[in-house]
Amino acid sequence: MQKHEIEDATLAVRVFGRGPAIVLIHGYPVHGFTWRKLLPKLATEFTCYVVDLPGFGDSDWSPKTNFTFTAQAYRLDLLFKTLKLNNFTIMAHDTGATLARLVSLLQPDKVKNLVIINTEMPNHRPPWIPFYQFCATLPFSSIIFKSLLKSSIFLRSPMGLGQFYSNAKLFDIPSNTSSYVNPLTESPKKLQGMLSYLKGIEWPVVDELINQHKEIKSNILFLWGEDDKTFPVELAEQMCSQFTCRYSFVRIPNASLMPQEEQPDKVLENLIPFLKELS
Repeated sequence: MQKHEIEDATLAVRVFGRGPAIVLIHGYPVHGFTWRKLLPKLATEFTCYVVDLPGFGDSDWSPKTNFTFTAQAYRLDLLFKTLKLNNFTIMAHDTGATLARLVSLLQPDKVKNLVIINTEMPNHRPPWIPFYQFCATLPFSSIIFKSLLKSSIFLRSPMGLGQFYSNAKLFDIPSNTSSYVNPLTESPKKLQGMLSYLKGIEWPVVDELINQHKEIKSNILFLWGEDDKTFPVELAEQMCSQFTCRYSFVRIPNASLMPQEEQPDKVLENLIPFLKELS
């Protein structure tokens, strides 16, 4: 594992494989573990850079760290320059895919391809997130969120992680959620990092993408879990009209918010040909 101090945070990066570069950026509230089912195949043909964003995984932060989308994108821009990446692909999920779009605008001639999985859309607010952002500003918010995260009823509900998977049996596999939840309930700093990340989500920045999408030059593959209620697939397909670059949109059946975990074979079935064709 590499650690790169980029201004007001330290980013953890794990590198696997050899070949054309692909950066993998997780969403909220997970970390690089979310790519575990794709990496064995991807690493046979690509150099995979798995990033943990500040607030999650093995990245570090301080009280001075700026968690806004704008700052996160700028920090990734500097990280990719530090890694000397050129003509590379970014594969990103959820909030990570918003950051990926912002970075592609900062590095239009270097980010060759984007793979976007279930992410924010202009003028759409996912259920509960704005409410939780408000709650995170309240006194004793850490205590409240820790209690909620320890409740299996909450975690399986739509208010918690219930939209992760279409197949409820996947919640019975402890590693699927415990790898994300346990660090937050066991470490006060990691819990505070999660809340800081949450408060840093900038909805005006998301909404402005309606005007900026047409400026993205990268080839784009959208992979969307079609059962997702957080980011409805119908709205995602409508969003595609905002892009002028080359793109394709693929619905992943029997998957919700986390198709890379729930239907990894279907994701790879569409991902690998896209990457090979454009390599």
